[in-house]
Amino acid sequence: MRLAQLFGAVCLPFLGFVASAAVPKTFAILDATKASINALNTYYDNKTGRWDPMGNWWYSGLAVQSLANYMETTGSRDYLAQAQHTIDIQRAPLDWWPQGGGDFRADSTDDTGWWALALLRMYQLTGNSTYLDIAKEDETYIYQYWKPNTCKGGIIWDIKTQTYKGAISNELYLELTATLHNLIPGDTFYLNRALNQWQWFNGSGMINSQWLINDGLLDPQGNDTSVCLNNNDRVWTYNQGVVLGGLVELHKATGDQSYLDTATTIADAVIHSESLSPGGILTEDCDSPEPCDINGWSFKGIFMNRLAKLNKAVSGAPYSDYIRTNEQTAYNTARNGSDFYGGVWQKPFDAADLGRQLSGVQLLIATLGLP
Repeated sequence: MRLAQLFGAVCLPFLGFVASAAVPKTFAILDATKASINALNTYYDNKTGRWDPMGNWWYSGLAVQSLANYMETTGSRDYLAQAQHTIDIQRAPLDWWPQGGGDFRADSTDDTGWWALALLRMYQLTGNSTYLDIAKEDETYIYQYWKPNTCKGGIIWDIKTQTYKGAISNELYLELTATLHNLIPGDTFYLNRALNQWQWFNGSGMINSQWLINDGLLDPQGNDTSVCLNNNDRVWTYNQGVVLGGLVELHKATGDQSYLDTATTIADAVIHSESLSPGGILTEDCDSPEPCDINGWSFKGIFMNRLAKLNKAVSGAPYSDYIRTNEQTAYNTARNGSDFYGGVWQKPFDAADLGRQLSGVQLLIATLGLP
């Protein structure tokens, strides 16, 4: 499918069950990845520059990251015009954000973080300094919501209500600042912010006794606003993943092995978890017994993207088999005849939506980059 064809109006895929065709255990991973991206792009709307304009805005930022990762891995520029088109339109002020926004400044810090990381991937891909400049602007915006008056620090999630110290906003900020440092020669400013962010996160209580990360912190109780406790909310796979990306970037910045050691401890905890990796296949906590909401279906792919990043940074590429097993299972079991991926990789195709497909695409790209 040519890029010009992909830029038409949104065409939603058939949502009914389609039995996967018999496929061999081995296959051409590049062809499979391109097929999954072409299926993803049936959601693309050229007019709005978004995948599924009625769905999650941050999903389009995640899609840009995925296309950039594919192009960086393969050396192609097949989807460059599409990614650039998306950024050009989406950086405009948001009519649904009362303060106007613009340059991806949204009403939640995690939305801005996803887009800022997409911009850095595009900067790495193209060398266009505009993308770097916007990412720096977004970092400044997010840092406004570092609030030391509760929980001794950390980024709040909901800007409108000024509430909730959640894992995802803080992990994205860690990865953003550490990556900015690694992309800017002679930088110390972003490195200091990244180091301070990790020191706070590591001591926040969000990492539980199993070395898994819960969703966030309870609001402080009583008169003591300095200490917050782990809320024991769900252990989402993307919270286990994004932190890996930040720690790999910190190791790259400092050469400190302890960052990789912590990252591998978290990754190993996921892989050996009976609930998160039953039978060696990554499984979201909401895959069973109740289905994920519109957000949760995308999370597993985010984990796999960062696990692949850690795999490259650690001697011996120890996670290659885990990634490859998950990919082959999803391809052979959860894929339908039109290259859409279901939500549970070890079960037959259930339904198609943007989140499910983003997870499948990221899993395939992670496999594509294996040594």
